[in-house]
Amino acid sequence: MEEINASIAFDRRLARQDVVASRAHAAMLAATGIIDNKDAEAIREGLLTVMSEIENGTFEFSTALEDIHMNVEARLGELIGEAAGRLHTARSRNDQVATDFRMWVRDAIDLQTKALHDLIESLLEQAEAGAEWTMPGFTHLQAAQPVTWGHHLMAYVEMLARDIGRLADARRRLNECPLGAAALAGTSFPIDRDMTAGALGFDSPAANSMDTVSDRDFALEFLSSVSICAMHLSRLAEEIVIWASPGYRFVILSDRFSTGSSIMPQKRNPDAAELVRAKTGRITGASVALSMVMKGLPLAYSKDMQEDKEQVFDAADSLMLATTATAAMVSTMKPDRERMREMAIRGFPTATDLADWLVRELGVAFRDAHHMTGRLVKQAEDRECALDELALEDIQAICGRDVSRDVFSALSVEESVASRRSYGGTAPERVREQVLRWREQMASTRERSR
Repeated sequence: MEEINASIAFDRRLARQDVVASRAHAAMLAATGIIDNKDAEAIREGLLTVMSEIENGTFEFSTALEDIHMNVEARLGELIGEAAGRLHTARSRNDQVATDFRMWVRDAIDLQTKALHDLIESLLEQAEAGAEWTMPGFTHLQAAQPVTWGHHLMAYVEMLARDIGRLADARRRLNECPLGAAALAGTSFPIDRDMTAGALGFDSPAANSMDTVSDRDFALEFLSSVSICAMHLSRLAEEIVIWASPGYRFVILSDRFSTGSSIMPQKRNPDAAELVRAKTGRITGASVALSMVMKGLPLAYSKDMQEDKEQVFDAADSLMLATTATAAMVSTMKPDRERMREMAIRGFPTATDLADWLVRELGVAFRDAHHMTGRLVKQAEDRECALDELALEDIQAICGRDVSRDVFSALSVEESVASRRSYGGTAPERVREQVLRWREQMASTRERSR
C-alpha cells in the first residue's frame, strides 16, 4: 500500500510551489485573524528553511509521509514545533495540490514560451540570410514550384507562433486559484481567497469548490498544446533529416548535432533531429494517458488524479529539450545555396509560371494553358532537357506563333520566386517584410514581459 500510495518520488518537483503557496496561506490566515501573527511568522520563516534544505539537497524525503505536502509539513513541525500544525487550517491537500500543480504548469508554460522565442529567433536569422535563395518547393515530396529558403523557414515561425498562442490561452484559463476550496465544499473559516489568489499571481479564486479540486483541464490543455508543438518540431526535424541526406545536401549539420557510425567512418547521422522527431510520440502519449485517467471520474477528488503529474512533468521536460536542441541545430546548420538552386531547377518547377505567362500575356484560358504546358513538359522529358532549354520554335509549335522570346523570363527560377509578390508569397521582398514583422513583434513581447 505504501508503494502504490506514495507520490513523493515525483511530486517533490512541486516543492517550490508548495512552499510559496503555504507562505501565502499562512499570511492570509494571520490577516483574517484565524491564526496569530507570531505563529504565522514562524510558519513563514520555517518554510524558507525547508525550501533552503530542499534546494541544498539536505532535505530527507520520506515515502511513509506519502507526498510533498506532508513531507514539508512534517519537517516544518520539527523546525518550529506546535505552530506548524496551524498551517493546515482552512485547507485540504485537495486544494493544496491543485494550487501547486497549477502554479507548476504556469511556470512550465513561461519557460517553454521563452524557449520557443529562442527557436523563432534562430529561424529568423536563417530566413533573413536566405531571403533570396531559391530551392524546390514540394507537395507530396515531389518538386512543385520554386520557393525561397527564407520563405520555407518562415512557415515554421508561423507554426511556432501559434504554439505560443495556444500556451498563452492555456495559461489564461488555468490562472484561477483553488486555495480555499478545501476538500470539496469550501470552509467555514472566514478566509480571504482574493488575498491568496493575488499573492500567488492568480487572476481570481476559482468559483466552484467541487470543480476546482477535481479539475485537471489545465493539465490536459497544456498537454494538448505541447503535443501540437511537438508535432511541429517533428515536422521541422524530419525536414532537417531530409535536407542533410546525401540525396539532397541542402544543409550540413554541425558536428555538435550529428554523430558518426561505429563502423562506417563516412556517416554523418542527424541523431539530434531524429530524437526530436521521436519525442512527439512520448509527449502525445502523455496527453492520451491523462485523458484516460480523467475520463470516468465522478466529482470531486479521486486518488486516480495522483497519476496526473508524471505525465505532465515528462512531457514538459521532453518538449523543452526538443525545443532547445532544435534551436541549436537551426542556428548552427550551414545551408548550401548552390545545391538548393541546382535542385530547384530540376523537375520542371516553372511549369506553372509558363502556364501563367500564357494566360497573362496571350489571354489563353488557364485550362488550355495548363494542357499546352503539359505537352511541353512531356517533350522536355523525352529530350532530357529543362523547359528553358527548349527552342522557341518548339514552344511556338504547341502554344502558337504569338509566343515571343519573353517567355523565357517566366522559366527562370529567380524570376518565378520574385513574381510571387502576393501577401504571404515567397518573393524575397515579402520574406524580408515578414522577418521584420516578426522581429518587431518579438521585441514588443520581450518589452512587455519585463
